[in-house]
Amino acid sequence: MRPHGSPKELEQRRQRAISLLREGYQPVDVATMLGVDRRSVRRWKATHRQKGEKGIRAKQASGRPPKLDNSYLRKLEKALLKGSRKAGYPTDLWTCPRVAQLIHSLFGVRYHVDHIGRILHDLGWSPQKPERRAIERDETRIKEWVKVDWPRIKKKLPN
Repeated sequence: MRPHGSPKELEQRRQRAISLLREGYQPVDVATMLGVDRRSVRRWKATHRQKGEKGIRAKQASGRPPKLDNSYLRKLEKALLKGSRKAGYPTDLWTCPRVAQLIHSLFGVRYHVDHIGRILHDLGWSPQKPERRAIERDETRIKEWVKVDWPRIKKKLPN
């Protein structure tokens, strides 16, 4: 399982481990100080001994590069914040298919609708369901009914 943290943070942790080992700490103590397994510290020590600083450097993450880089994601978020009506939709609700269409129209990149939720989550957005309320709804009359009429008609609890 991959440890938590960015590649740079993981590299800094390995460098800290090596510096603690140089100061004379035992691998078990270094592992406790850094919150890692002792075998990891020993592995880092061996790699550092064999390959030097180059051996404990952060490595580029493998996998397919993202279709949208950070600048595109910022532009996407700005467009989302303007609202879906501004993008030409009849309601102010962003759905995954709408966001997919927006991404395609802005950047020429196609994403599967199921992946849009992940992109929105990475941007800090969460799925929302709009409350459906009648246009004729009168909030003051509802509050008055809850205060006055509801207690009057509510069944009394038996003793």
